[in-house]
Amino acid sequence: MKKCMMIAAFVAFAAFSAVGFAQDLTSNPAYSNGTEWLANPVENADAEAASEADMKPYEETLQTNVDGETLKFKMIPIKGGEFTMGSDSGEKDEGPAFKTTVAPFWMEEHEVTWQEYSLFALLYLANAHKSGAVKSTSDRDELADALAAPTAPYSIGTISYDKSNKEGYPASGMTRFAAQMYCKWLTATTGRYYRLPTEIEWEYACRCGTDTAYEFGDDEAQLDDYAWYLGNSPDGYNKVMTKKPNSWGLFDMHGNVCEWVMDQYDKKAYKDFASGKIKTPFVTPKKPLSVYAMFNEVSRGGSCAHEAADCRSAKRIVSDKSWKEHDPQFPQSIWWMTEAPYVGFRVVRPLAVPSAEEAKLFEPDPAVWAKYKELNPR
Repeated sequence: MKKCMMIAAFVAFAAFSAVGFAQDLTSNPAYSNGTEWLANPVENADAEAASEADMKPYEETLQTNVDGETLKFKMIPIKGGEFTMGSDSGEKDEGPAFKTTVAPFWMEEHEVTWQEYSLFALLYLANAHKSGAVKSTSDRDELADALAAPTAPYSIGTISYDKSNKEGYPASGMTRFAAQMYCKWLTATTGRYYRLPTEIEWEYACRCGTDTAYEFGDDEAQLDDYAWYLGNSPDGYNKVMTKKPNSWGLFDMHGNVCEWVMDQYDKKAYKDFASGKIKTPFVTPKKPLSVYAMFNEVSRGGSCAHEAADCRSAKRIVSDKSWKEHDPQFPQSIWWMTEAPYVGFRVVRPLAVPSAEEAKLFEPDPAVWAKYKELNPR
């Protein structure tokens, strides 16, 4: 059975491969720092804020691959503050709990949907511009369309439980690198700086000031009201925003798909945060990210494939080699997790625009993409 699956995957990959690529890749926007694209953002009065007090919910509007149609998603303002990160009563890597502060940011109301993600990841918008089916609306389109994008997935149905073509379902099965590249694309498209949340930001937004197992309390029986998890999701993940939101208006922070954060996994990270040993806002890789190893990364919230206890606010879900068990490539794809249809993400936008130096921490490493192009030309 496994052999057949691997052969099928290889055939699918071969069908999607092309015959070479330009040798000089450094002109690709993947090599540019996203802060270079923040001048003259797409007009959106509600998205403007000079201070935390000015922050309000706003809708971001994306052009789609259908002429005349747009796609909107909502960003929720999250005020800054102090909170206790982690849990001393949970698993060992969730402690010691420590106090930390969080600067204000906006967070997407729901997990990034396939409708949003496919404009970039499946090249729907770029191909629509190229074919002339949709007219470009700004100079930003050329920039965004040129950005390095994923190779086509081996089987979109396998990755997404066959829901990728249905409206309102969360995008899934991408690597953290791919999620970072989407954030870069979104920044190029809008002129507003989007990125993945840090683990600290994610838990802060999930907890909404609580210190209980879940945002709504400690009673696991109430999870059905707020989350899609293993106990109520026999057919995989479900539409976003079909359960109750948390107190700050964020949907599916518990369950549905677990969500990538910026942190590399370190079981002793909280001890190092508490002591001040970690100076960065998140745990960065100890070694440069490699095309040969994209595991040991943190996702949060649990999913439709996880038990109720794995959907707790403090729970850390860590990627490993089983998430790519049937990926036939060498090196394996930098874009897709073939056995993890339960991982997705949502975006954040910090109120304080980062400097180019600060943004480097959050930017996907273009050297990984360049090496992948060299070893797996498409």
